[in-house]
Amino acid sequence: MLLRLPESVSEVQECIAEGAVPVGGATLIWAGWQRDGFPQRAMSLRNLPEANVLTEATLGAAVVLGRIDGRVPEVLHRAASTVGTGAVRRTATVGGNIVGSTLRCLLPAALVLEARATVLDRDRVFETDLAELLAKHHLLLSLHWREPVASSYRKLPAEAGGPPPLVVAAAVHTDEDGRGRLHVAVRDGYEVVSDDVPCGTGSDEAIGALGATCVGTLRSAAWQVVREHVTELLSRPVGRPPER
Repeated sequence: MLLRLPESVSEVQECIAEGAVPVGGATLIWAGWQRDGFPQRAMSLRNLPEANVLTEATLGAAVVLGRIDGRVPEVLHRAASTVGTGAVRRTATVGGNIVGSTLRCLLPAALVLEARATVLDRDRVFETDLAELLAKHHLLLSLHWREPVASSYRKLPAEAGGPPPLVVAAAVHTDEDGRGRLHVAVRDGYEVVSDDVPCGTGSDEAIGALGATCVGTLRSAAWQVVREHVTELLSRPVGRPPER
């Protein structure tokens, strides 16, 4: 297998034209390659500047999860910190987790941040939403988002080798009129559902409104976790994370 390490967008496009398979940290695909055979060509974005950005509003696809820190919103920082072991987080990348994984541990956090994706194909760099990114498996360069008023993330404990643990992500944004809006995303099994509702009048009203969305159709145990999570987030002083 020939591994290319492009250092510019034009070099990445050359790799795409040659049929190179994108790899992140290869934490998920290596076993499959050992079983089914390695591709002739592969490429990593770890030397591409556009894929290594890490700021309070942008996260590159080649950033390893262990580098994600308090510069990003709480919901995204905590999501990254709960993926696998320390060894996995030192290798697994943002792009591999969101596009190349069936678990997509970062996806609920990205959804509640209303993240947009900067992606690349043979001819251009362009921006798209997360739904198109996942449906068409675009090559992700980076994510960017609006800073939320507050956010939070919860992953329930789970037995090793069992079903994926329940994940709840939530964030509060303000609309153009300054009114609060609650965004919630839940991974239950391998499925992710998300929606948003007004939240300016308190948690009871927000939970009631959320119950009428797709999030409200979750099984009862998952819905109870969502209710508790939303209540905790909306009870915080603005912009202040909970005590640890």
